[in-house]
Amino acid sequence: MDHYLDGFRVLELADETGEYVGKVLAGLGADVVKVEGVAGGTTRDIGPFRNDVPDREASLFFWHYNHGKRSIVLDLDTKIGQERFHALASRADVLIDTRQRSYLESRGIGYATLKALNPSLVYARIRPFGDSGPWADFQASDLIHLALGGVMMNCGYDPHPQKGYETPPIAPQMWHAYHIAGEAAVIAVLGALAYRRRTGRGQPLTVSIHNAVSQNTETDLPDWVYLRQPHHRQTCRHSFRTTSVPSLAITKDGRYMLPYKTYLQSSPTFTADAPRAAAAVLAKFGMDEGLHETDDKARLAAQERLAVLVDRLCGRLMFSDDLWRDGQERGLPWAPVRRPEENVTDEHWIARKTFAAIKHPEDGTEYTYLGARWYSEDAPWKVEKIRPPRLGEHSDIVLREWAAPRDLPPLVAGTGLARSHGRPSAVGKPFALAGVRVLDLGWMLASAGAGRYLSALGAEVIKVEHIDRIDGLRYGAGRCPSGGRAERDAATAPMTTPVPANPNRCGAFSEVNAGKLGLSLNLKSPRGKQILESLIREVDIIVEGFSPGTMERMGLGYQRLKELNPRIIYAQQSGFGEFGHYGRTRAFGPTAQAFSGISEMSGLADPFPPAGIGYSYLDWFGAYNLATAMLAALHRQATTGQGCHIDGSQTEVGLYLTGTAILDHSVNGRRWSRYGNCSPYKKAAPHGAYRTRGNDAWIAIAVFTEQQWEALATGLGHREWIDDPRFSDLDTRYRNQDVLDRLIEKETTTQDGYDLMYRLQAAGVAAGVCQTAQDRCERDPQLRHEGWQIELPQSEIGTWPVKDFPANLKETPGYAGGPPGRAGPNYGEDTEAILSEICGLCAAEIAELREVGVI
Repeated sequence: MDHYLDGFRVLELADETGEYVGKVLAGLGADVVKVEGVAGGTTRDIGPFRNDVPDREASLFFWHYNHGKRSIVLDLDTKIGQERFHALASRADVLIDTRQRSYLESRGIGYATLKALNPSLVYARIRPFGDSGPWADFQASDLIHLALGGVMMNCGYDPHPQKGYETPPIAPQMWHAYHIAGEAAVIAVLGALAYRRRTGRGQPLTVSIHNAVSQNTETDLPDWVYLRQPHHRQTCRHSFRTTSVPSLAITKDGRYMLPYKTYLQSSPTFTADAPRAAAAVLAKFGMDEGLHETDDKARLAAQERLAVLVDRLCGRLMFSDDLWRDGQERGLPWAPVRRPEENVTDEHWIARKTFAAIKHPEDGTEYTYLGARWYSEDAPWKVEKIRPPRLGEHSDIVLREWAAPRDLPPLVAGTGLARSHGRPSAVGKPFALAGVRVLDLGWMLASAGAGRYLSALGAEVIKVEHIDRIDGLRYGAGRCPSGGRAERDAATAPMTTPVPANPNRCGAFSEVNAGKLGLSLNLKSPRGKQILESLIREVDIIVEGFSPGTMERMGLGYQRLKELNPRIIYAQQSGFGEFGHYGRTRAFGPTAQAFSGISEMSGLADPFPPAGIGYSYLDWFGAYNLATAMLAALHRQATTGQGCHIDGSQTEVGLYLTGTAILDHSVNGRRWSRYGNCSPYKKAAPHGAYRTRGNDAWIAIAVFTEQQWEALATGLGHREWIDDPRFSDLDTRYRNQDVLDRLIEKETTTQDGYDLMYRLQAAGVAAGVCQTAQDRCERDPQLRHEGWQIELPQSEIGTWPVKDFPANLKETPGYAGGPPGRAGPNYGEDTEAILSEICGLCAAEIAELREVGVI
């Protein structure tokens, strides 16, 4: 079996901020060689450890993020180390670098030198705030990025009804800032490699972790951009403009279930009559109290009563009774709030090879790791059967193998990457994917969001929908006011949400579908299906987000797609994937989060419930996952001439983010337990979010070293803390962090968060305001410097800010407007042009199709 990046060589010089990138590229089949110093990489010191004994060969963090790589030791402070690095870089396709910007240059191995040796090198820089801008030299950490990027202000617990928030915003655990930035970097690297395969030219690219994280939140940004509406944190459900009905229900044994969307009426985004279905579940247990017999108006008035009844039923059952299955049988996307390790024995994931038993031959053990990130029979994920590398164990063999000549096979004529480079983007540079064509049957964010990354890299992405099944995101967040941008700019208070009558006026849809063409096509009609088949013959990729089995029922399963186009890449994504035991299980982002363990992995320690992530986090990761899959499949197609079928799953990519917890359970027998904003594995104290002056205003502070601790104590005017025996070193501070947190918050509460952040950063302390959507849009000079939003026109609502591509590629910069140079299309906006230019239909034929309702 061949893998997506067979033959590609990746040189990794990375810490925790970039190891995820190498891990994903290794899973795609690349030979990833990790360069470590004589003492080993710093991530070998991050816990947890096997048997809880610190050991640089027994870090479960290192095991998870470096499985599938090889390790070579080079002392880059010596001439011989530098010469060997030169030799490896001259034969590499990709270099991943997370060091300080002067590190390589000062040793004579900077990018200019490497480019002269290897003009085709793709040089990927991953830095906390990029390499330029007012915050370029700020100190950072996972916590600081999640604060400044807005994630924390979406995550936490319901406020007190009268006193506001008594609990801080919560950083989801573990290492999510680096996951988010890593996804952006992988997409950018694959795009740069596509351009390299066509032209032989490499390029440098930079990913700012701050930029990538700031783009990851969901509805808070369009609600602010279009309507000046702030969001508020809620327990284990979406942050929102107002408080909504609780989503968690507690079982008899103190576990939780997510009866997601139980209380919603029918809507464009959820077609089942949720209250009626929930009432049917209650009736099965004799607890409906006649609720199912009431009419629609009465049910709407009884939403809170329905919530109470579901909570009451859940409280009479054990977690193991799997009440969520009863909801799923009636079309409700209910889910258990699982701990991550509880998925290991699930038959669905076993069938999909989501987990893998990896041998550790030194002691004859075998542990459970994360395996495949998606399911594919003909293009499988690469999973090494041997443990992660020991320090330097591949030094000799890598130097020998990489010294041998190697040529990647030529591009296969007629494949997407072999076509004409096309016209330049709006910024005057070539598009990496010009000539690639994608048929997008995606839905909402998790599948439709993937296409925006390919369009930003220059692919022609055709979004197909019909008024009978219009994309529900068209009625989502950020609805444009009737007065447009002028009305919004004049507003000084939150605006009223417009009635969702027009499908062309939603800001969230406009952004998620930026750069695409719009085709209206009724796929239920025989003629509509014929037109779709004619388009399939002309594209490289078809991507869809239908319920599993839908394409097969339409007569367009993978076998039929291959008959129409032997080189077709068929990428589908659903909540649980089509193959396996949960194919018909319904899911949205929160369902997948609860099921995978992601929801349980955010929040304060017991007795608090899970806080979850306050938006559809796995919708974004679903989009990243599918974009990566399509880009990787294009490389395989270009080399082999073959297409493939990729069966993606939001829950599966969520599981991929929990690998350290899975290993901790497999190795140490320890179940997952929440730890709030603390940092037990890369030990830090203080480490948390502290109240500052103002309403619901917070600052995150992370102290890892004694120097930072002294700077913090001095900066807060309490040098006596330095001599306090309770805080004498990192271990004692960690043991006494509750006391320390109270002392720190007593000082921060009276101070302006931004003033304090700048003062602490100047002293070398990692600190960052917990920023809101307003803060990121209006107060953040670094995001402004990086151009994180660009102005794009939309045909009906005019020009608005849209999040741009989350990486900076020098030669082929991503551009959110894509080839059309605009935000998301109006419904069916490009129908005539697509049918005439691609399908060859004349004006009379198109008019007839419109008259009979095919378009």
